[in-house]
Amino acid sequence: MEWYVYILLCDEKTFYVGLTSNLKERLHSHNSKYNIGTKKFSHIELVYSEKHPDRKSAEYREKQLKRWTHAKKKALVEGNIELLKQLSKS
Repeated sequence: MEWYVYILLCDEKTFYVGLTSNLKERLHSHNSKYNIGTKKFSHIELVYSEKHPDRKSAEYREKQLKRWTHAKKKALVEGNIELLKQLSKS
């Protein structure tokens, strides 16, 4: 079964990182206010996702991304690899 790690942009300012085996269903859950972590936000947008072959690798990546700063997550979402490398060094 494939798993996904994803990043949502909530109210155009806050990143939410999660994982799921069904991305479409999970997005529906967030947009329907079923998820306690995002129910307070009025606008939720999927801005990044990556596929993983199993839950274990997805959980590892999710934990890694959750430790990142807002700036690093933004660089990843924007595909700015050079900035991401710079931010990783500091």
